[in-house]
This record gives sequence, structure tokens and C-alpha cells, in this order.
Amino acid sequence: MTQQSTTDVGAAAVTPNAPLLVDDESRIRTLTLNRPEALNACNEALYDALTDALLAAAEDPSVAVVLLTGAGRAFCAGTDLVEMASRVMDPDGYVEGKHGFLGLIDALVAFPKPLVIAVNGLGLGIGTTILGFADLAFMSTTAKLKCPFTSLAVAPEAASSFLFPQLIGRQNATWALLSSEWISADEAQEMGLVWKVAEPDRLLSEARRHAAVLAAKPISSLIACKRTITAPLREQIAAARQRENDAFVELLGGPANNEALAAFAEGRTPDFTNLPPGW
Repeated sequence: MTQQSTTDVGAAAVTPNAPLLVDDESRIRTLTLNRPEALNACNEALYDALTDALLAAAEDPSVAVVLLTGAGRAFCAGTDLVEMASRVMDPDGYVEGKHGFLGLIDALVAFPKPLVIAVNGLGLGIGTTILGFADLAFMSTTAKLKCPFTSLAVAPEAASSFLFPQLIGRQNATWALLSSEWISADEAQEMGLVWKVAEPDRLLSEARRHAAVLAAKPISSLIACKRTITAPLREQIAAARQRENDAFVELLGGPANNEALAAFAEGRTPDFTNLPPGW
């Protein structure tokens, strides 16, 4: 078993402070989001690290399956709102990452091998919508999920407006994407948002056990099978992403979004009752 950083996925150096940890065993590459102090919220560095790792795993002939999980008590708390606020307040001084959020979604859409996700704790925003790209999803019994788009006064992301209705049905998708309410592990499994639920101490072993079944198969066959499943969805995913991106740009920095970000920074509940008409 080797553990390595995403700065050089071919190296076997242990770098525990890296935003993403990479571990190889038996043709399974485990990627662990590693910003536990920030609940694994994705800043530009983590978006870039995860994107680079997916691109590398796609090309690595020794990797059959990728398993994605998080360090600490969270899986992924979504986009780093502190960094998002700085982007809105100082757009000229904001430093874009190499790939960013959209680059990660590109890598997820194109990822040719089985992607197994183990939701070990809190999953918000992309920590939930990424499940639309999971080939198999596992969730801890103590974990919970949320799509906080309406509480942040923004639009859905990551083609979730298309993938979620496909995956869990329109009404479940409507509740998940519009309510900004928490979804428990049992609810997520009942919806079909995750495939299996396990106790916290058994989550990774259960996910790895199933990943190992896939990893023992010919990589060429795994890729061909996944391609035949996902190919019919590519055009609709691209169209959904464009609609979502247009809506997100329209809403970002608007009165409602500014109130949501100010409330987050001040540690209070946003008040949307005094916004201009239509907001």
C-alpha cells in the first residue's frame, strides 16, 4: 500500500497536510479529501487537486477503480464560502485555480472508470451533487446531506438539475434541490441517492469490498461497460450544466446572494423578507 500526495501521483511520499490524500492498493485508488478543519470544503486548491487526481487515475493503467471519501467528520461541506465571499467582494484580486469547480465537473463527466463514493459525514453542495456521478455510492448511518442552493440564493450545480431527477425521481429531486433541508442516510437510500448504508466503522470496508469486486475485472471491460451506461447522458448533462451556469451567474452577487453570504459571515440566519420584489 502506498500513500502519496496529488502533487505527484507517481511518488510514494506521505504528505498528510496535502488537500487530497492518494492511496493505492489492489488496483483501487482511494482519494481522501483532506481539509478536516474546514469540513473538507472545496477551495481552489482542493478543486485542483481532486481534478488532477481524477485525470491521473483515468490515464493510469494500474488503476481500475477510484474510491472517494473524506477525512474527519465531514465528507465535503461544498464550496468554501469564505473563499466564495472573497471572490464576490474582490473579484479583481481573486486568484482562480487551474481547474476550479467547472474543471472538476468536466473530469467527473469524462471519468471512464468506476467511481465509488463513501460519504463518511456531512455532505453539502458538491458534497451531495457529486453523487450524481457516482457509479456506486455508500453512506454512513450518521452522515447527512444537503443541497443548500436556495438558502444561499443560487442555482443548482454539477448537472444535478438533470442527474437527480434521473437518479431519484422528480419529486425527490425537487425536494433535495429546492428545500435546502437535510437528508438522512435512510432517506438518501430510500430515494436511491446512495446504494448502501453502513455503520461508520464499517463504511470504508464495505465500500472497498465492493470496489475490490470491480477492480478484479478487466479494466478494458469496466471502461466499456461504463461508457455504454453514461454515453446517452452526455448531451443532456452538457445542456443542464449550461442552464445551471447561466442561472448561477445571474444570481451570484445579487441582493439575495449578498444577504446569504453576509449572514454566513456574521453567523446568523439569512433574512430574505426585505429583498427587492422578485428576489
